[in-house]
Amino acid sequence: MEMVELIRFKTATLTAFGLQRKGVWGEETASQKVEHLGLMFGALAAHSRAPVRGYGVAPQHLTFGLLVFPSIWDWYVQWRERRRGFYTAWEVDMLRISLALTRKETGWLRQHPHLGTRLQPIAGLVTQEDIDRACADWDDACDVYFKHASSRVKEIQRVARVHRDPFEPIMPVLEAESPVGEYRKITEEILRLMPDERLYRRPAAETVRSFLMLRFGLHLGLRQKNLRQLMVCERGRLPRSERQLADMKRGEIRWSERDKGWVVLIPSVAFKNTNSSYFGSKPFRLILPNLGGLYDHIEAYTDRHRRVLLGGAEDPGTFFVKTVKTTSKDASYDQNTFYEAWRLTIQRYGIYNPYTERGAIPGLLPHGPHNVRDVLATHILKQTGSYEQASYAIQDTPDMVAQHYGRFLPQDKAALAARILNQVWEAA
Repeated sequence: MEMVELIRFKTATLTAFGLQRKGVWGEETASQKVEHLGLMFGALAAHSRAPVRGYGVAPQHLTFGLLVFPSIWDWYVQWRERRRGFYTAWEVDMLRISLALTRKETGWLRQHPHLGTRLQPIAGLVTQEDIDRACADWDDACDVYFKHASSRVKEIQRVARVHRDPFEPIMPVLEAESPVGEYRKITEEILRLMPDERLYRRPAAETVRSFLMLRFGLHLGLRQKNLRQLMVCERGRLPRSERQLADMKRGEIRWSERDKGWVVLIPSVAFKNTNSSYFGSKPFRLILPNLGGLYDHIEAYTDRHRRVLLGGAEDPGTFFVKTVKTTSKDASYDQNTFYEAWRLTIQRYGIYNPYTERGAIPGLLPHGPHNVRDVLATHILKQTGSYEQASYAIQDTPDMVAQHYGRFLPQDKAALAARILNQVWEAA
């Protein structure tokens, strides 16, 4: 019930009377925080001699009130370090959650001193004296913890290592002179191996869906959520209004008679970084280019292939739909199934197999849809050296691009500068 109360506090449109907050969690963020805090309480509750090697706290003694004690957090981050062998940014993010919970005026934990009444001593972590001191002055207990966690964040940041390099699966693409050109080879491989629609209706429909997933990813640079939740308005039908899409927090692809093209319109509230300077409260609108037969495949997909994939099941209204089988009647993708669909496409068409001579790119590894954003940002950085232009491709800010993709630019900076300087010698 404490977790329910926290989620309600962070997701409600309006805060309850008498409470203050800073920032609101979207659906995905709330789900992520539930999982992360659940892992923490699970570690505390797990038996010390079980494979997890937790602390063995009795489940009835677990309460969010424990999170004001530095000893609880120190045990948890050290437990994670023992299991993995080193600290990562994950521990820093967890401590930042705790800082938000105990922040002056707006922290949920700080505004709920009654949680102290549920505290019980935990041998080796929390004494009765600690509990009495916290209950006597809850604000002071939050202040002490906030100061402690702030210094812990700096200490862990200094020694944190990268656990899994997110760029590793697509390094052959990122290191190419034209990353988008390299990744495009996968879409060409899909078309090369396209089955005959007259003989294999469902495999052909799945192949066109795979092709459009990658092409949309390369043209739009959207996050996975925005891509899988993209609605479709078939040609000749009345598109949804911008207000309807804003209420749904989803975008839509529709035919524009004025532009004579397929247009993707997504309200700014549908994006993770809604308040970013990129949007300025305006919707994202892009006309898809009719290149490489894109329009022919969009029309074939909306006219025929999509219905084959639905197989008579209820239409969720999204552009991308799952293949409906007897084992599942829900045609809409979720975070996991969309990731798996993308990953399977990469395994089938992207990774070069020297034995079958199928696959487009040697050295490529399986990956999900988020990596296509890395491809776009890196491509523009290599071509222009501009963080600002790279940020336009993935609907983000130059600072974020500099922070995440700067590692791919040093050698290219010299090449970009040399290209300009060499013009002097060529002119001579």
